[in-house]
Amino acid sequence: MRRPARRSHPGNARRAVHFPAVNSPAKDRMIRTVRTLLLGGLLLGGAHAAPRVGQHDGYTRLVFDLPATTTASSRVAGQSVTVTLGAPLKADQGPLSASGVTAYAVAGRTVTVTLAKGHASAKVSVLPAGGGQPARLVIDVPSSVAASAVPARPVTASPTPARPPAVVTRAASTAAANRPRIVLDAGHGGIDPGAVSRWVKEEDVTLDVALRTRAELVQHGVDVILTRSRDQHLNADKRRDLAARSNMANNGVVSAFVSIHVNSAGPGAQGIETYYFGQPLAGGNRSLAVLENGGGSVGEELTRQAAGTAQKELGDILAQAKISFSRQLAQKVQSRLIAATGAVNRGVQTDAFYVIKNPTTPAILVEVGFGSSPVEGPKLASAAYRERLAQALAAAILDFLNTK
Repeated sequence: MRRPARRSHPGNARRAVHFPAVNSPAKDRMIRTVRTLLLGGLLLGGAHAAPRVGQHDGYTRLVFDLPATTTASSRVAGQSVTVTLGAPLKADQGPLSASGVTAYAVAGRTVTVTLAKGHASAKVSVLPAGGGQPARLVIDVPSSVAASAVPARPVTASPTPARPPAVVTRAASTAAANRPRIVLDAGHGGIDPGAVSRWVKEEDVTLDVALRTRAELVQHGVDVILTRSRDQHLNADKRRDLAARSNMANNGVVSAFVSIHVNSAGPGAQGIETYYFGQPLAGGNRSLAVLENGGGSVGEELTRQAAGTAQKELGDILAQAKISFSRQLAQKVQSRLIAATGAVNRGVQTDAFYVIKNPTTPAILVEVGFGSSPVEGPKLASAAYRERLAQALAAAILDFLNTK
């Protein structure tokens, strides 16, 4: 999106999120401990039993972390789904504000989800641990009343993966549940073309780079969810469009979320920069997030909301862990892209991008160049240059996933 060119290097005008200053061995131990807790599911599953909630096309997904892979039998009666597990969870309960569901309650081996009026079915699955994820109980509730009109028969859920949402590409011979999975978000699309210059449209570049990156990742055994696979928006309302994209990374089986964008400013601005979620620009420079969050009053409001979330997360250990892993991913992506293209290095920064606020997984936004630049605009219009960007992006993601 278009913004004023900076008069100085962006690193001089931004405030990054920092961890408390500790000596190197202690810091290493802290990061290892948090990584073990976060990716092993102990912190999420042992501290509380609240589900992660994701709203997808046609259904709402609830994901409960489990201490181990187990059996699950379910039944639907009245306005509730009751699941009996082979292993106990910590007692918990609370309201839910997603389509088709209103509340949940966990008591020992029993998980109960209260359905919204008119809803009378659910699909229950248990996903085994693997790919850095703990075992999970997955409950899918149809979003529409019509789809829920016929009550589901009692089922016994085996530890097999549920059907993944959105646009998923798999290598034909391997669909194992423990394969790493990521979300690639091709920024803009449909009624929102993004930045437009004499050389390129942002929506075209981001989609092409995402498709090329997906192709490379699939060759290395990574499942890829695309937020869009053609020129389309997910919702005409910008807030809902961004939320729909980010919610694709909240189904409990996604390892990373990468949003791809093209920058725009004065003709002298060029270079690549990568962001993870945090405080927006300090000082008088207008936040890039305002523009990528929709611009105008909508962008201002969404950025204020996201910035408030960033401030609150500074003291939350789970949020700190997400920030830490997001920063690692951003650094790998930035390094690979600069090495592959020789572009100006605008650095790794933080900003309050709405689309990377909500994912419960490491999430970044990368600006792959300035479509407004007479130097980079023609490059971004080149299929060969887009392929170079995609190869570098894929290599960074594979490095982050520890996948060959």
